[in-house]
Order: sequence, then C-alpha cells, then structure tokens
Amino acid sequence: MKIKTKPMAKISICLIVLLITSIAVAMPKITVSHQRTAKGFAQIQVSNSTMEPLLCHVAIDGYKVKFRLMPLQPSQWYTATDKRFNHKNFSVWCDYLDMHPEFQNNN
Repeated sequence: MKIKTKPMAKISICLIVLLITSIAVAMPKITVSHQRTAKGFAQIQVSNSTMEPLLCHVAIDGYKVKFRLMPLQPSQWYTATDKRFNHKNFSVWCDYLDMHPEFQNNN
C-alpha cells in the first residue's frame, strides 16, 4: 500500500527539516556546570566546546556579567550573592563573538 504525496508537500517537508537543522547547528555548543561553595552559595561555570571564541553572559537576580570565552576553555566560577539561590536562578547566554563586532578587539 503506497501513500501518494504531492511534490509541494515533499518540498515543504524538506524545507522544514533544513530550517530546523540549520537552527540547531547555528547555536554554539556550551556546557554548564553547577556546584555549591563550602559556605553554601550556588556557583556556575560555562565551558566552550567549540573552536570559536564566544561572547557570553551569566545573570542572576538582575546582575549580569559579560565575558569572552575562548575556544575549548571553561570560564571562571560565578557565585551567587545569596544562599537561597540555586542553579535554576542562573541564566546563561552565549553566541559567536563574530556576530557581535562591538565586543571584538580592534588591534
């Protein structure tokens, strides 16, 4: 039993798959690690798993720290200011540095 599909449906499906694949590939690969200090404060570290430098920020409770993350390197540990915060309260964002020329060094 064969199912007949119209050529336009096949093209639409191919375009949707291509779009989803390109979005997934466009995002930089990062790894986020969490831990607690000896005093009980939540900490976060971001690791760059790509061969490109990234522009990242870590935010918690309205405070945002922007930093460059070199290829295949981890960031420093960023610590919350209150013991009530946990890993769910952190926000992490990274993008390719090439996409943000205002943050590049012009040497």
